[in-house]
Amino acid sequence: MKGVFKGLGYTLKELTKKPVTYDYPNEPLALPDRFRGIQKFYPEKCIVCNQCAAICPTDCIKLTGKKHPDPSKKGKIIDTYTINFEICILCDLCTEVCPTEAIIMTNNFELAEYSRDELYKDLSYLDENDESIREVNKP
Repeated sequence: MKGVFKGLGYTLKELTKKPVTYDYPNEPLALPDRFRGIQKFYPEKCIVCNQCAAICPTDCIKLTGKKHPDPSKKGKIIDTYTINFEICILCDLCTEVCPTEAIIMTNNFELAEYSRDELYKDLSYLDENDESIREVNKP
């Protein structure tokens, strides 16, 4: 009988404490400053240097470009840009190597999908990914 009262006392003591869980869907989580979420891509800044695809350790970035249609302008324009988030490890290497800062990391981390095919994100999705863009303070 002593064990029952001891357990009941412990339960009543724990009921008065503040909860340690979050009401996640209704209350946003406080994320650290250097949190790495889904990338945001600015196609107008991209010079198609392919450094992001070359440094990616999982080869999940595919970038293709074509010559600029205006012959007076040099360089390439972006044709396709896709990321396979099924294998992306959100390592932030693609953003670090980009010379024009066309790729930045956001605080958006919700990628749950019912189909693996929906984890292939293309240029239009990454351009519209404006949720929770973190401010980059580079020296």
